[in-house]
Amino acid sequence: MSSSEFAMLPLPEKIQLLYREGTFVVAIRYYGYKINLYLLKGFYVEVFYNHKLDKIDRIDLLPNSHTRLKFYSDQISLPNDLLN
Repeated sequence: MSSSEFAMLPLPEKIQLLYREGTFVVAIRYYGYKINLYLLKGFYVEVFYNHKLDKIDRIDLLPNSHTRLKFYSDQISLPNDLLN
């Protein structure tokens, strides 16, 4: 499965796939969310958990150019190609 195929899945299917095949990497807090970062089939996926509502609001691919990468790289070592 490619990242673009994953992106087109409905939320419940994304959750199931991540639960079965994803590898949890790290969690951060960001604007009221707890964001869990997963590695799935060679691409990174963010799970936006709204703790106030006790639900997953969305699951998105992590863009290589997003400023949130800094928050993750402060806690773990990410591959250089992801940070460039």
